[in-house]
Amino acid sequence: MPNSTPHQYVLLRNGRVLDPSSNLDVTGDVLVANGVIEHAGAPLGDVRRDGDLVEIDCAGQVVSPGFVDVHCHLREPGREDVETIATGARAAAAGGFTAVCAMPNTDPVTDNQAAVGFIIRQAMRAAAARVYPIGAISVGQKGEALAEFGEMIGAGAVAVSDDGKPVASAQLMRTALEYARTFEIPVADHCEEPTLAKGGAMNEGVVSARLGLKGIPSEAEEIMVIRDILLARRTGGHVHLCHMSTRTSVELIRWGKDRNIRVTAEVCPHHLSLTEESVEGYNTNAKMNPPLRTAEDVEYLKQAVKDGTIDLVATDHAPHHYDEKEREFSDAPNGIIGLETALAVMVTNLVEPGIISYATLVDRMSCSPARIFHLPGGTLRRGSVADITVFDPAARWSVDPATFLSKGRNTPYAGMSLTGRATCTIVGGRIVYRLTS
Repeated sequence: MPNSTPHQYVLLRNGRVLDPSSNLDVTGDVLVANGVIEHAGAPLGDVRRDGDLVEIDCAGQVVSPGFVDVHCHLREPGREDVETIATGARAAAAGGFTAVCAMPNTDPVTDNQAAVGFIIRQAMRAAAARVYPIGAISVGQKGEALAEFGEMIGAGAVAVSDDGKPVASAQLMRTALEYARTFEIPVADHCEEPTLAKGGAMNEGVVSARLGLKGIPSEAEEIMVIRDILLARRTGGHVHLCHMSTRTSVELIRWGKDRNIRVTAEVCPHHLSLTEESVEGYNTNAKMNPPLRTAEDVEYLKQAVKDGTIDLVATDHAPHHYDEKEREFSDAPNGIIGLETALAVMVTNLVEPGIISYATLVDRMSCSPARIFHLPGGTLRRGSVADITVFDPAARWSVDPATFLSKGRNTPYAGMSLTGRATCTIVGGRIVYRLTS
């Protein structure tokens, strides 16, 4: 449950203290003092401090830098009926996220200084996970004129993106990368060639043909991936490729990185755990953009997370109202919620089968996203901000969307049994979530 009461000291005892940013992996303690890390490592023995000290036994659990989600949709302003900044921030904390980046496809679009300031104020009132606004690339996300990057960054935006819509104009994307470079922020790229994707409802292939649904070919993503890697090479800007879903996208990213082009990439837990077969039965909770792909794509993406070609994992948390997902498949909106299932989906599908280690999991969900988006956190080094996730790697639980803190219930994992769960989330030394049962 959320707790906004700050404690002067927090002592996490007997946990597996795991911090890839400092090559730390020991059984020991973490001590937080006045919102910063005072100690992370070996057991401290007797600890006495003048002031308020909260001690938590973390035996059998992992104590790591707080998870950071660089890609979620909190819907406020405009669709407070499906999510608010407050409910999204609380859902994030329940999932072990100490910070999230909110995409700008709100109503109105987050494309100016005032809109960025509004999100920051709402997040401060929520007093849960940190919320960092991402400003729009183009005014109104119309793909016509650049938004005012400088004013938005001055107000607190940490990146720019037209996520939800591709930047169809190569010239506009080139200008965005050039402009963003002057501020040293990433351009988060929704890779979708609109003419190829138009009218598509799922992956183009045998399943879409059998179901009679118009498909979206993998090339719709890959054409934009290579276009924008080449534009990053031309401009020297940093392109961050959102929600990658295909084998060829991974190969193109590897090509770019081998040439020292400033390209980073993310993948979502659903693209690592589900295939196009999940759409069978016209399951609208398996409808998303980019669509779920083939088993071969999934296996390739998993290996890319392991070898670092894919830098980080992001949720693309996208709540929708129940009635909206009850429509005919072709008319239903894209997207699923993910903040409260991301950790368990990753543990169940990548760690338990032995594809990645817990250290890699923590790096891809905490250290890398914080580093790439230049955010506080992502480390347990002494003196760092005390953003911490404690999770039980062996906790087995059944997904019941009715218990989620998000307003959204649109998840394809409902009823599934998953492993791994956040038990305590600390932001700036403040306990914002504890699992109570």
